[in-house]
Amino acid sequence: MKPFLRINPADNVIVALQPLSKGCEINVDGQQITLLTDVPAGHKCALKDIAEGENVIKYGFPIGHALHDIRQGSYLDHEDIKTNLAGTLDYSDIKPKGQKKPQLSDNQLTFQGYVRSDGQVGIRNEVWVIPTVGCVNGIIKLIVEKTKVELGGDSIEGIDGIFHFPHNYGCSQLGEDHENTKKVLRDMVHHPNAGAILVVGLGCENNQPRDFEAFCGNYDTNRVKFMVCQEVAGDEVAHGVALLKELVHKAQQDKRITVPASQLRVGLKCGGSDGFSGITANPLLGAFSDFLCEEQGGTTILTEVPEMFGAETILMERCESELLLQQTISLINNFKTYFLSHGESCGENPSPGNKAGGISTLEEKALGCTQKSGQSVVCGVLEYGERLKENGLNLLSAPGNDLVASTALAAAGCQLVLFTTGRGTPFGSFVPTLKVSTNSALYRNKPTWIDFNAGVLIEDKDMDETLDAFIQKILQVANGEYTQNEQAGIHEISIFKNGVTL
Repeated sequence: MKPFLRINPADNVIVALQPLSKGCEINVDGQQITLLTDVPAGHKCALKDIAEGENVIKYGFPIGHALHDIRQGSYLDHEDIKTNLAGTLDYSDIKPKGQKKPQLSDNQLTFQGYVRSDGQVGIRNEVWVIPTVGCVNGIIKLIVEKTKVELGGDSIEGIDGIFHFPHNYGCSQLGEDHENTKKVLRDMVHHPNAGAILVVGLGCENNQPRDFEAFCGNYDTNRVKFMVCQEVAGDEVAHGVALLKELVHKAQQDKRITVPASQLRVGLKCGGSDGFSGITANPLLGAFSDFLCEEQGGTTILTEVPEMFGAETILMERCESELLLQQTISLINNFKTYFLSHGESCGENPSPGNKAGGISTLEEKALGCTQKSGQSVVCGVLEYGERLKENGLNLLSAPGNDLVASTALAAAGCQLVLFTTGRGTPFGSFVPTLKVSTNSALYRNKPTWIDFNAGVLIEDKDMDETLDAFIQKILQVANGEYTQNEQAGIHEISIFKNGVTL
């Protein structure tokens, strides 16, 4: 392993790939530098004297400015650098490049998926119980538990599992919050990873079950059933169990068939990032995104809008059209306005874990984060709760919060979320959530959390070799191999909330 990396020739910092000791000498592009301090792995070291107020450059872009004079060979972190981010911008000088979509590869890959009646393809054949309101969370839990007992346990032939998805909303919400709840639940009703769905309402909630049913639009009435607890005479749990058993038997009739990889819709997410995220795991996701979108005709979605701040112009310049550029500008500025309306700065994003891992500012985090999108043209921009319309790379409005953003990706239509992390996390959304470690130590330490190790990219593997292995891993998951979160039985949702709770 190399001891350090200069990511871009314009950078005035390097990243330590392993702990570097005070007094050691390093040669950077012919320049001999003596380290004045210890530098932890994943953290930054100054290549030159950096004056107070001067920009610190990493990835070829400013990641903030120096808070004081920094000497060549010195370690610098979040206490030495301050963000340059402020409020909204007009981006009037940005022009979309209008790139054309590349031709598809002759080597078209396939996977074994479930083709639903509406033409969508799922990579799981699960049965879901979805509440219209949090008041029935306990009821849906009992329905699922008793159904499993009556059907002989967790392992049911032809079914990847029966799951319920509690949430706190559906009532006492106003305006956009209420609409967001309805949209995400509607999107779940239409998700192809579910072979059948039971929607359970109470009856008196704001999210009225009959109105919500109409809100869902056209759906497969053989695959989706609605139940209103206040309308059931007697034991609503027993009634729900009877409905759910019927739906299980229906879903058991579905079988995997061969479908092209162009049917894959994959979410791109990072969390618990560290100094290696923008060097290993996120570029790997970017390479996969380019492969899926450009060579296979598939679809990826990038979200976490607050973690685009400082790198958004890179995405804007890759928009396919002026319309998409304006939608991307709105995507960014609307989220900045949301921050400012709550009296919060647009630039105070890095978490304690990010800082401990080597990320000092939001710009640094964003420049690493956006690498998950690769180099492809931006073909679509989605509002929160909106479902996919365009193949190729899409941008989605959602916050950086891991579970909220991953839920939004799945709700948009992704069958799978790829999640890079340098710190580790056990969570899983309501679709398979494939964790990619940025470093090998995390992969070794948390084998029950991590599915794939991108840390090899700074050891003995090149990108092409690692990408090939990653593609095979993703196809295995699409074919039915469970991710670590699935093996642990972790399936969750979280819905974005902004306004008043009554």
